Amino acid sequence: MDKLTLRDLELAGKRVLVRVDFNVPTGENGEITDDRRIREALPTIQELARRGAKVIACSHFGRPKGKVVEEYRLDRVARRLSELLGQAVMKVNDCVGEEPKRAIAAMKPGEVLLLENVRFYPEEEQNDPHFARELASLADVYVNDAFGAAHRAHASTAGVAAYLPAAAGLLLERELRILGEALENPARPFVTLLGGKKVEDKIGVIDNLLGKVDALLVGGGMAFTFLKAQGYDVGKSLVDEARLDYARRCLEEAGRRRVRLLLPVDVVVAREISDDAPAQVVAANAIPEGWMGLDIGPRTAENFAAEICGARTVIWNGPVGVFEVEAFSAGTLAMCQALSQVEGTTIVGGGDTAAAVEHFGFADKVTHISTGGGASLEFLEGKELPGVAALSPRPAAQSGR
Repeated sequence: MDKLTLRDLELAGKRVLVRVDFNVPTGENGEITDDRRIREALPTIQELARRGAKVIACSHFGRPKGKVVEEYRLDRVARRLSELLGQAVMKVNDCVGEEPKRAIAAMKPGEVLLLENVRFYPEEEQNDPHFARELASLADVYVNDAFGAAHRAHASTAGVAAYLPAAAGLLLERELRILGEALENPARPFVTLLGGKKVEDKIGVIDNLLGKVDALLVGGGMAFTFLKAQGYDVGKSLVDEARLDYARRCLEEAGRRRVRLLLPVDVVVAREISDDAPAQVVAANAIPEGWMGLDIGPRTAENFAAEICGARTVIWNGPVGVFEVEAFSAGTLAMCQALSQVEGTTIVGGGDTAAAVEHFGFADKVTHISTGGGASLEFLEGKELPGVAALSPRPAAQSGR
């Protein structure tokens, strides 16, 4: 890696601003329902504290749209972070200004402070230079450990790096290493499974991966655009009409490159998305009028699982059905089971795919679950992430380490 990392920094006694992604899901009562993003940040926070830094964590939470919204304050996150760290975490009610400055001045090496939600300021998402300088003035060093926000050119993810030595945290470094190795030097066979709703969301990924993978498996709602592009009747299934020509070109390009592009051969259909709705398995080219495909069928699950189980590198981004509804969850569960049997590297994209793996209890059966939905997609597209590009370059003498 040609960017600064924690190994390159002298941290003892330094004030370290560490950008984390604590945008965790919450329930109706405001309780945190999944603390994985907080847990993933612990190694970096603990390493900074162990090496004698004053750890100043900052994050966004929800979508307050540049205003102070009480339900998006980070107090509950601070409490959960304290529990996980086993030490008190101080929390202030602002992310810039005098209150944070006073709290940081009173900190001792090894202590941890959490700033208030940076998105309470519109300047955050605008990447306003003045706001970035205000954040930078709180610290001596900047560490970005928020892979899930690294595709955003915001003040706390990119702008602040212009004013401080800026290094990758342990989580960010790990994400880049695992995803990077899978794309650049994968053990073969290399298989990618893409699902989710829209072809539009995956165009960049498909374009980048068709020249790298041995097999591309397409499920979820996006599969019906490919099926319709082949002339099949897909009933009321989700179709991206504007991407039909693109789907045809993909099928042709896969054939030219000798990439195995697998589509569903059978699907689970219903008239509505409900556990109570009558459902049936039909051939993918014979979906009845008025019915919609909501999961891959058992034969498709077997075909996909065979490709996955025979692979040495697998990347999965996007569920293959509406897994949140039990009637349409079997396909996604089968993919989780197949992934757990791979003798090689298995990578799960963030967002809904990570939620599915967690939901079915397979989180500890895969090599890596990415903490970034949009960030992992953009990385798979081959794009440079602004939060990574902004980090300080490693000195030439150290770049080979």
